Amino acid sequence: MRRLFPVTDETAETVARTRGEDEWSLAELAEAYAYPEPEPEAAVGGPGVWLRANMVSTLDGAAQHDGRSQPISSAADMRIFGTLRALADVVVVGAETVRQEGYRPARTRAEFTQAREAAGQGPVPAIAVVSASLDLDFSLPLFTSPLVPTLILTGAAAAPDRIAAAEKAGARVVTAGDGVGVEPARAVRALAELGHTRLLTEGGPRLLGQLVTAGVLDELCLTVAPMLTAGDAQRIAGGPSVGVPQRFALVSLLEEEGFLFSRYRRP
Repeated sequence: MRRLFPVTDETAETVARTRGEDEWSLAELAEAYAYPEPEPEAAVGGPGVWLRANMVSTLDGAAQHDGRSQPISSAADMRIFGTLRALADVVVVGAETVRQEGYRPARTRAEFTQAREAAGQGPVPAIAVVSASLDLDFSLPLFTSPLVPTLILTGAAAAPDRIAAAEKAGARVVTAGDGVGVEPARAVRALAELGHTRLLTEGGPRLLGQLVTAGVLDELCLTVAPMLTAGDAQRIAGGPSVGVPQRFALVSLLEEEGFLFSRYRRP
């Protein structure tokens, strides 16, 4: 059974809608997860820029099992994963996640081609890899055969030979920090300057923690898997804690086969 629980400012209530179909259609999901209309005061990255994260967690807080998120995902989660990618200009991901998850270039989705063209977007979102060391395998398809060039966000002190290797492989290196690492706010601005205003990050936990600490995250799309794993798996966000917990507001909640698909925004 599928349910959608939309949350609106007007009613401040949660309303349930039960559907008879087997699964949410891509059109329904695209409508449910549409980026907000640009509002100068809304996003912390600047006018029209919106950064959302998409993560999955078990009931006991594990963001991975055996180092990967796939074992705690579901078919519905993957449909939402694909929809969020199809709506984005760029997908921002940490280097460790690229290595662990075997990241590949975004692929075209015929269902979204017309909508992307109407929105002035390219055929697929670019993948932007956040890496201080550029310790990446540039022979992977992510770098050798993407439909749009893969971006690498790094610091000004990155090793010149690694930058040269990345550029030789076809990647575009973008400086987003004065030192070795990347400064989250500068990364968001740098992507916006390239025309990428609908931003999506898929983590991993270390990157998401940096974005949370820097206060640049506008929205969190969190799948809660009806699973318990125990162990010492990472949470969805890691690293130093913030001084004061950041409060987000629930926008919508979908349910399918026990999986909860929540969407939270900064108030």
